[in-house]
Amino acid sequence: MKSKKRLTVAAALMAIALVSCSNKKNENIVKVGILHSFTGAMSDSERAVANAEKIAISEINKRGGVLGKQIKIVEEDGESNPEKFGIKAKKLYVVDKVATIFGCWTSASRKETASAIESPDIYGLLWYPLQYEGMEASPNVMYMGSAPNQQVVPSVEYCFENFGGRMYLVGSDYVFPRTANKIIKALLSHLGGVCVGEEYKPLEAEDFQEIVQDIVAKKPDIVINTINGASNKAFFTQLRKAGVTPKDIPVMSFSVSEREAFYIGPEYVEGHLATWSYFQTIASFQNKTFVQRYKELYGQEKIIGDPMEAAYTAVYMWALACEKAGSFDTEAVRIAAKGLTFDAPEGIVRIDGENQHLQKRVRIGRINAKGLIDEVWESPSAIKPDPYLSTYGWAKGL
Repeated sequence: MKSKKRLTVAAALMAIALVSCSNKKNENIVKVGILHSFTGAMSDSERAVANAEKIAISEINKRGGVLGKQIKIVEEDGESNPEKFGIKAKKLYVVDKVATIFGCWTSASRKETASAIESPDIYGLLWYPLQYEGMEASPNVMYMGSAPNQQVVPSVEYCFENFGGRMYLVGSDYVFPRTANKIIKALLSHLGGVCVGEEYKPLEAEDFQEIVQDIVAKKPDIVINTINGASNKAFFTQLRKAGVTPKDIPVMSFSVSEREAFYIGPEYVEGHLATWSYFQTIASFQNKTFVQRYKELYGQEKIIGDPMEAAYTAVYMWALACEKAGSFDTEAVRIAAKGLTFDAPEGIVRIDGENQHLQKRVRIGRINAKGLIDEVWESPSAIKPDPYLSTYGWAKGL
């Protein structure tokens, strides 16, 4: 009997020791969520963004981590389905107990994720790497991409001055393209231009023949493209097969970075235009180091685009905010992030204290034969984000 009691006590002590060791181990890590589409229409673009986030996490861990803790990744697949993003975001916070989430691409996925983590019982923080349509400033989202006044507005003004005022709008059928085009039409009216066509296709669409024929018939001065994901390959391929070249009708894209240009095929997009804050061709030390690191890990043939750089920057911004706050608490980190600066591959960026967007430069470039983008215009300085376009008289009522 005594022997059995001794065994029971010994087993209990061993269990306590194992739990204690486990807790000590857990004390040395902080979990973060990476929530992207690894399957579906957006997977090609989003997987590359996740890779950039992992590089930043690896670099930070090698330097000692954050607040003395190593960052541990919990990865979830949004499956190119906005509803899945909301479900997975809740799971990351409630089940996995992550400190923050890096992720999303489409505005629909961002909105579902934000809705999930804005609830009082979760109150989490999403670091979002994409340019978007604006008209939003959630306290639970850190916007690392461009606001509309940092992409849409300067791009349309550039196109109006350099190509003309007859513009054709084509986009994927969801919130970013529709809102961006609403902004474009208001700006065009203010400038004295005209929208000669406006068409949308589902994210997975592969048939753009009717739209291409309409573009050929209407002969716009320029096409403004807000198609996202794999559909861009079908659009540009069919446009070129119809005999349309950049000399005839140039296309300005808001969601085609170097990464997408390479996927589409340089032979189909060479000569067309794109507007971002980052190009792989930026000749800074920070950018050369970032590009070299990415290629070493994922292949020398890989191409880096703006959303990837913004995602990389987001991880560093979160780490800096945690160090400044002395905490991983969402509200403490959110407050500490205001005004933080980082010497990113795109240049020095700052988190605006008023709306949690980045102050950043705007760059317009032309896609070359290698699928890279050569800069043709750059804003003189970083532009203060204005997600609601409140400083533009023509935008009232949008």
